[in-house]
Amino acid sequence: MISIEEGSYHYNNQIGIHDINLEIDKGDAVCIMGPNGSGKSTLLKVLVGLYALDSGKYTFNGEKINAAFLKDQDKIGKFYQQFGFVFQNSEIQLFNMSVYDEVAFGPKNLGLPPEEIKKRTDDCLKLLQIERLKERVPYHLSGGEQKLVAIASVLAMNPNIIILDEPFNGLSPKYRTLITKIIKQLHEAGKTIIISSHHFNQVRDLVDKIYLFSEEHTIKQKVAIAELESLPRFVEYLDNL
Repeated sequence: MISIEEGSYHYNNQIGIHDINLEIDKGDAVCIMGPNGSGKSTLLKVLVGLYALDSGKYTFNGEKINAAFLKDQDKIGKFYQQFGFVFQNSEIQLFNMSVYDEVAFGPKNLGLPPEEIKKRTDDCLKLLQIERLKERVPYHLSGGEQKLVAIASVLAMNPNIIILDEPFNGLSPKYRTLITKIIKQLHEAGKTIIISSHHFNQVRDLVDKIYLFSEEHTIKQKVAIAELESLPRFVEYLDNL
């Protein structure tokens, strides 16, 4: 479904990602790990079409995703609908005047009937346990509450691929447990899950494999979770990222 071959992206003269090779199949649950500034967030933004690779090849369901594709209005709308992206700094993706309107915004843009919009919005508010916040202004909420609203707004659109950049940052233990449960449910329902995280112990029960970035902005290792028992030094390294 998702394939990147020798993919690179630069910010002016600064390396974002370099010579990346990545394969993610439908229904996979993967974690992107690595040191700060190694390229994890850049890779996620390439995957959802916010950036086009400078070199290399990115294909999604057999279609080449490049600068020309991302300018094609007939194609790009369907591509974007496949992805739900929760940013690390969730406040940057919240812009409505109430939590309810924030969660309902995506379904409205999909042109769904009013009763379906209400059902999806109510269901997601309940799922994230933020019904009490529905009349609040999103940018008046705490960072953890904003994260929950951002996740709810993504889930309301029912994307096939859910990308979460450091999803546990700023969350209380109670809400980390809740988000863990929701991610497991989404994976069991057949969604493709891509998580970026520094915290191995928070994700080891959520994903099938790990892609590890190096400080050189490239992926240096891919490891299946099932292999970790035979790699104690690798686990120790992940624990200390």
